[in-house]
Amino acid sequence: MSTQEKIDKFVINSYSRAPITFVRGEGAKLWDEAGKEYQDFLAGIAVCALGHSHPMVVKAISEQAARLTHVSNLFYTEPQAAVAELLVNNSFAEKVFFCNSGAEANEGAIKLSRLWGKEKLNGAYTIITMQRSFHGRTMATLSATGQERIQKGFAPLVPNFVHVPYGDIDALTAAMDQQVCAIMLEPVLGEGGVLLPPAGYMRKVRELCDKSGALMILDEIQTGLGRTGQLFAHQHDGVEPDIMTLAKALANGLPAGALCAGERVADLFKPGMHASTFGAGPVVMAAAQAVLETMLAPGFMLDVQTKGRQLLHGLQDLTIKHPDRLKQARGLGLMAALEFYENADRAQAAMWEKGFIINRTQETMLRFLPPLVITAEQIDSMLKALDQVLEMGE
Repeated sequence: MSTQEKIDKFVINSYSRAPITFVRGEGAKLWDEAGKEYQDFLAGIAVCALGHSHPMVVKAISEQAARLTHVSNLFYTEPQAAVAELLVNNSFAEKVFFCNSGAEANEGAIKLSRLWGKEKLNGAYTIITMQRSFHGRTMATLSATGQERIQKGFAPLVPNFVHVPYGDIDALTAAMDQQVCAIMLEPVLGEGGVLLPPAGYMRKVRELCDKSGALMILDEIQTGLGRTGQLFAHQHDGVEPDIMTLAKALANGLPAGALCAGERVADLFKPGMHASTFGAGPVVMAAAQAVLETMLAPGFMLDVQTKGRQLLHGLQDLTIKHPDRLKQARGLGLMAALEFYENADRAQAAMWEKGFIINRTQETMLRFLPPLVITAEQIDSMLKALDQVLEMGE
């Protein structure tokens, strides 16, 4: 029985899997079980930011696994301390809570904002989120998510989430009342189609929160950790949130999430109010330390910005060359989308056939989330292959 047959037989069918079985990766390259080579422009959905089998990450994981794997958060461990210090010293945050995933980090942010509302805002409990947003698959985070297709079948949802159009400051202002304890949003909508807000929008959200006392929660699970050319996407706008959630790229493929907050908010959590059994395990934290130290090295973010411009300009050139098929290209850093007038399934399949792993999202969009270590030559080769696919009418 093949690997694919075993998974189809023994694993719950909650994914639409491509008929490809990967067995090895290096940098921005992947190989399947037949030995075919692929260029990776998905990075495990923005997870493998340093690519596959990055030597510093492999070294950190191997050495830590040989020393200590798990003791729980009932005790202190050195790798957790190192990662927390790196995050605090390079962000607005003063305290960090570690967990296993983005959904878990967002759950923590939701709980913390409800505590804030109870203790600081006379019992306020409503959280405003955005239409087309994505915050996770748990009951609370899918209720926060502004997409009906994600929520379908799971009613009744967790109450007291209000969804407004992304980027519409008037709609957001109109939704504010004395029951709002937080505004939760992504700096760039990822699953929603790599949608960027209008200029000045993030600052106006910050001003609304400052005026009302509500918390500003930024879900940087996809945008954080270098994806947009800054360590955190909100740095492009010069704003600071009250809470930021991270995951995906934090440990380059190992399960890691983080809730980062200012001290006045973070200290609302008291011992026993929130926990994560596997959060901040030494092996995962060793990987995260290697990721952060690599990303914080001089020139790393400038290189991401340069390659991000190359990718976006190349996609924009394709929209000019194929105006009958392509509606728009947009992006920030190495996070980009190409919007079609029709369903993009055939284009995605054709690119897989050519050896390029690209993701379709929102039916009409191809999303590009390559490892941040992708090369200029690999970007050029992908753009040429995509041009050929479009020429063929795929």
